[in-house]
Amino acid sequence: MCEAFIPLLELSDSPSIVNVSSTFGNLESIPNEWARGVLSDVESLTEENVDEVVKKFLNDFKEGSSETNGWPPELSAYIVSKAALTAYTRALAKKYPSLGINAVCPGYVKTDLNLNSGYLGVDEGAESVVRLALLPNGGPSGLFFSRSEVASV
Repeated sequence: MCEAFIPLLELSDSPSIVNVSSTFGNLESIPNEWARGVLSDVESLTEENVDEVVKKFLNDFKEGSSETNGWPPELSAYIVSKAALTAYTRALAKKYPSLGINAVCPGYVKTDLNLNSGYLGVDEGAESVVRLALLPNGGPSGLFFSRSEVASV
């Protein structure tokens, strides 16, 4: 979806993309050293590298060898997908430096997805997403935010 809308965003006076990720996608949550290395190598990171990691995970998962090949033992699909989304965010930011492209974990928000078990209301969760979307031109790009703070991946 990002690639489809980027040509339109480039026409905007204040183009930005905010991907909703999670702190569960922290690279320390992925035991697979190869995947961590690929996703953390900011200089060489590309969309293709991210795709390669996801395809390897999916293959291992389908074969029933995800845990033995160093993927997270619990919530593996969620963790890998969020780590990949955050890495993809950094790759896009590098590829399109004129756009503000960031990822954010809005916190544990009460939604239907988690059976309303979150501790933040929807308005509180949306606040960090909207704040990033409204950053001025030339603001930070390629970063991961945990709510309103820059966080490490």
